[in-house]
Amino acid sequence: MTPTWRLRFVLLTALQATASFASPVAVPEALRARDDTPPPSSAITASAKVVTSVAPSGTVQSLVSKKEPSTSGTIVSTLETTEPVPILTSEIPSPTSLLPTATTTASVRQKVAVAAVQMAAGDIFSAPIGTDAPPANIGRKADHPVARKGITKNGPIETNKFYANFFLGEQTSPTFLHPYSVAWARGKGASGSWGLAISHIDAKQRVYGPAKPGTGAAAYFINPIGIQSVVLSAKELGSDTALTTESPTDLSVQVSLRPNARSDAAIQFPLVQGSAFITGVYNGATPMIQTGVFFSTVTRMTQSPKAGVVKYKLSMADGTTWLLYARHTQGNALDLQVVNNGLAQAAGAFYGTIQVAKDPGNGEAVYDAACGAYATGATLSGTMSGATGTYGFSFKKAGMADATLAMFALPHHQSSFDAATKGKVTGVQLQTTTKGIAAAVVADSWTMVESNLPTSVGFLPWSPQAGSLAALSDATRQSILRIAQQEVSQDMQEQSNLNSMYYSGKALAKFASIILATKEMLGDNTLAQGGLEQLKVAFDRFVRNAQQYPLVYESAWGGVVSSATYNTGDTGADFGNSLYNDHHFHYGYFIYAAAVIGHLDPSWLNAANNRAYIDMLVRDIANPSAQDTYFPVSRNFDWYHGHSWAHGLYDTLDGKNQESSSEDTMASYAIKMWGAVSGNANMEARGNLMLAVQARSLQSYYLYTTTNQVQPSNFIGNKVAGILFENKVDHTTFFGANDEYIQGIHMLPLLPHTPFIRTPQFVREEWETYFGDGRAAAIAGGWKGIVYGNLATVDPRGAYSFFSQAGFDASWIDGGASLTWYLCYSAALGGL
Repeated sequence: MTPTWRLRFVLLTALQATASFASPVAVPEALRARDDTPPPSSAITASAKVVTSVAPSGTVQSLVSKKEPSTSGTIVSTLETTEPVPILTSEIPSPTSLLPTATTTASVRQKVAVAAVQMAAGDIFSAPIGTDAPPANIGRKADHPVARKGITKNGPIETNKFYANFFLGEQTSPTFLHPYSVAWARGKGASGSWGLAISHIDAKQRVYGPAKPGTGAAAYFINPIGIQSVVLSAKELGSDTALTTESPTDLSVQVSLRPNARSDAAIQFPLVQGSAFITGVYNGATPMIQTGVFFSTVTRMTQSPKAGVVKYKLSMADGTTWLLYARHTQGNALDLQVVNNGLAQAAGAFYGTIQVAKDPGNGEAVYDAACGAYATGATLSGTMSGATGTYGFSFKKAGMADATLAMFALPHHQSSFDAATKGKVTGVQLQTTTKGIAAAVVADSWTMVESNLPTSVGFLPWSPQAGSLAALSDATRQSILRIAQQEVSQDMQEQSNLNSMYYSGKALAKFASIILATKEMLGDNTLAQGGLEQLKVAFDRFVRNAQQYPLVYESAWGGVVSSATYNTGDTGADFGNSLYNDHHFHYGYFIYAAAVIGHLDPSWLNAANNRAYIDMLVRDIANPSAQDTYFPVSRNFDWYHGHSWAHGLYDTLDGKNQESSSEDTMASYAIKMWGAVSGNANMEARGNLMLAVQARSLQSYYLYTTTNQVQPSNFIGNKVAGILFENKVDHTTFFGANDEYIQGIHMLPLLPHTPFIRTPQFVREEWETYFGDGRAAAIAGGWKGIVYGNLATVDPRGAYSFFSQAGFDASWIDGGASLTWYLCYSAALGGL
């Protein structure tokens, strides 16, 4: 969940050399209401004196500034959250009479196991789910509360990707490419430039929160922003400069800086995640190389790395070294003259590329070999064979055709590379903000292999050792059946008829799991059939789009959103659904519930608009193909990072974020199961692959055992990330700071795939850290059930004992969970 309107932030300015804090800066109330990060504060500015120029021979004199270099940036502090968790349920009512049992249609029961998985053919990303318009009963809007600022593309636009800050707010918040970040300086900051500022943060520059009681782990870690190490600009840019966004895709974007909104681009920046260089394409503008850190020396190297390429070495006052490569495509080569220790400028127009890279000390040879070529995009492809999935990035390249690209891979990429790609990994490494250490790979394409796809995970409880489990003893079945009778008898329509897609979806998914367990584990077909008919009626309200806030398809960005913000004016309504927050969470619950219904009654799939409605939701969050002109590709899941981003159209200093890693995987599991039930083998394969990639990624960046080597050693004691941003990781939640909230938001909902993601080793360590020695018994409300449900991974009999105790308090069950499913799940895993 991402209720951005509930947050209060404090801005802190920290000098990266000393990590000391300045006084808090107040955040305007209006921004608190619409955003989860405040606007950038003014960077520290130091004046510079002209002291030298570059000699043609390549020798230089030292540049001595009059003040300390501006190596500070803005730090956004830990979240302050105090509101209680809004997940509660009413007491389970007494049994009531069921609806008349419908005649069960003779059908083939869907079984999901390795032997029964329909094999996907060819590239599993090549075919669209659909290309037709959303169903006619979904309303239409041509506008959106958030304007498309500076976007030149028509059609659907990515809303949850790394580059969204370029078209949100003042267009000046950072974009995190890993390992670099970039931001439009827009005349601000230490450089005062109108160009694109480039920054890279080393681990020593991080700021850590205080040690948390009990674990001693840092409450958060965060990286300074606003450091303008190198700025690529042009003399023609000034106060009328306009930034436009072109060619946005799921993995890349191009932004352009124009002297004014009506002029041609002075500089174009193709930005691809993982790029080893930040590349500016100059179209006759006069280059200005600026810095807010200050040059110590600027050296034009006498030996060119390649024909037509001029190389400069920028030694900075903060002790770092940056390399600059300029390749002219017409006219003169780049000839920089140092104006002062914050500016080096060319004498005239330049046509070609200027590329900048930070040298960690051993990167010069790799950069020399790769310069002149640059990535402009990437194509994702994937195949599946049995329980092995292969996916890869084929990078689109421009510039020198004979040069091989250098791109940085994150830790989870490196650990899954095939042998050929692994052989192209170099020893050049740079720290990323929140994803460990990236390594430069010299290759025009990468191939990653996941050899343990969860193809055997189906609808029933599952363990890595035993697979799917349904068998229960007669005594256990009879005991749980009494609970199921009570829970199936609840009013499904009332509980799902809410003003929130999120909570409505949770309710429908809860009842789906109850009915599934009743039929396939408890063996009461009559009770299950009666419940299924009720669930169909409740679900049909949404298929008919007759809920309190109907969905609308809006063509400004290209997606299906709640009408809540349109009707109320509240951009935070339903956790920001109208602004594309949390769509995979919200719609994932509906997709899962629909998969269960279709599994139990295949005839439901083709009735009315059922299939079209669910396919529409999948297309909104996980459209695989640009052939679908109604939705962007892979809105939520980021195939570079290996997990999703929940954060929608809100300007933010710390980049995109996601809180609930478990609801992220729930959406992938739901897609997998809907693909299986609806007969879409490619969709099922993508769901399996997403889960495998998430398992690897989350176990590096979100879920920490003592062996984690990716995140800071003084942070992994928290066991979970809390909220993972692109620029910080904060061990808290958006709704409270209780341990059970922070840990539990990464547990729910409990589903068959849960042990595949949350390994027994991790669950055991987390339990001992936070919930052992009787501490779980002291938890209040629905979080108690969530925590004990999670215990079933390592102690299913202990979990069953908790859920089956006499006098069990119904308030211990979260509103999106059920006692029936918890009992069936733990009993099956425990062999009871």
